[in-house]
Amino acid sequence: KVYMIAAGVIAGVYLLGIVVLFLGVKERDDPYALKSDRAIPFCKGLALTMKHDPYVKLTASFLLISTAVQLEQGNFVLFCTHAAGLRNHFQYLVVTILVSAVLSVPFWQKFLQRFGKKCAACGISWMIPFAVMLVTIPNLILAYFVAFISGLSIAASLLLPWSMLPDVVDNFRLQNPHGKGHETIFYSSYVFFTKMSAGIGLGISAAGLEFTGYKPGICRQSDDVILTLKLLIGAVPAILILLGLFILLFYPITEESRKETKLALEELR
Repeated sequence: KVYMIAAGVIAGVYLLGIVVLFLGVKERDDPYALKSDRAIPFCKGLALTMKHDPYVKLTASFLLISTAVQLEQGNFVLFCTHAAGLRNHFQYLVVTILVSAVLSVPFWQKFLQRFGKKCAACGISWMIPFAVMLVTIPNLILAYFVAFISGLSIAASLLLPWSMLPDVVDNFRLQNPHGKGHETIFYSSYVFFTKMSAGIGLGISAAGLEFTGYKPGICRQSDDVILTLKLLIGAVPAILILLGLFILLFYPITEESRKETKLALEELR
């Protein structure tokens, strides 16, 4: 019954969001486009976006980072239940993560405005040392601290790509001044990649746990399952986040180039 109620609430939120979007947002044609400009066909636009260097680096980076976050979120409850002996606290730990993530969004917004978006991306790595500490030293106080830090990192990983994507769109527009309608392709394809990261994270978790003999419903899992949960919480997300941040180092759009692009687009308009 609880699952059915939850499903109904989620469906209601979806419907509410659709109604607000439909009634509250009016779609307009690009006011800065020339009458001679033509909308880019989807296939051609997709090929152009996949060749656009800033977009490729941004997508590859956050595909890895989003997969790491999905692994952390998807296995946290199982880890607390079977590997850390915190089965009576995982509900409060999850609430701590959610509250921390929501409350830290304004902080990250101010941070990236002052220090830049690539600098703010380093905040995603904060969860790595604390998650490793929790795996090696399972402790209740440390678990709450890790949950708080994980919320900060998750907020940064969710906010940053959506603040960097408009810069990529502007950069593409500057390089392709006589095309329009490319924003839809950028945003829809990025959403596809974020959904794919969720599928990858779920696949890695399911395959790893099934291979080591995870059996749902039993109170005590095998040592191999516990080791797998520790790897899925600590080592694997750490590697994916570090790889994602390494790719982000080569992201070519800086604060200076972003301002130059903004001025160039204003002159073009």
